[in-house]
Amino acid sequence: MDEKIKFCVKDLDFYYGDFKALHNIRMDVPEKRVTALIGPSGCGKSTFLRCLNRMNDLIPISRVKGNILLEGENINDRGVDVVHLRRRVGMVFQKPNPFPKTIFENVAYGLRVNGIKNKGVLQKKVEESLKRSALWDDVKDRLHDSALGLSGGQQQRLCIARALAVEPDVLLMDEPASALDPIATQKIEDLIHDLKENFTIVIVTHNMQQAARVSDITAFFYMGKLIEIGETEGLFTRPQLKQTEDYITGRFG
Repeated sequence: MDEKIKFCVKDLDFYYGDFKALHNIRMDVPEKRVTALIGPSGCGKSTFLRCLNRMNDLIPISRVKGNILLEGENINDRGVDVVHLRRRVGMVFQKPNPFPKTIFENVAYGLRVNGIKNKGVLQKKVEESLKRSALWDDVKDRLHDSALGLSGGQQQRLCIARALAVEPDVLLMDEPASALDPIATQKIEDLIHDLKENFTIVIVTHNMQQAARVSDITAFFYMGKLIEIGETEGLFTRPQLKQTEDYITGRFG
């Protein structure tokens, strides 16, 4: 059975002012699988990730060339509703960023923005999202406490719940566990494994062991170029290019 492609990226160039940060990127992101982006710091991983929901639009000197097709529609077309795009393509950042509100209101935030006011619907969606992010059992008795009182790992799962509440198709994760301890990291990794049944996930990680554990596909970036992409197991055990092998084995990077 042919695998469905969620994103098809063609000839993507990206600039910060005169600096070219991405060079002619071409890759497909398959649906309901985890694609990991690896490579040394400053190689363009996070820039590429932010291209997928146009977060880079917030940087005035940035510009993009090429096509990013989300289920066949070019997300960079002028007529695209960016708010709707970011609802479909949610994002979780490196550092947990809960709002200074209650746990309940953090998760309900996007729903309220989208015009949902019915209390019963809000409660149902908040509970569903907290269960999906493996946080419900931790917080069900303190939904009206401040989210800032949660541990770092819990805060990150809350941010995942907040992203899931608006029912995105895709979840982008920019080093979601880099600020967390090993136990909290394992919970995030277990969660990613569970979430891919329903969501397409693209994750940036500096940790190659993590990429090997959580992803189905791995893409290796270096100096703004996509060097190699393939099934994770094959890329880690039988890389096609020496440059990939050198990075994976720690000879550089």
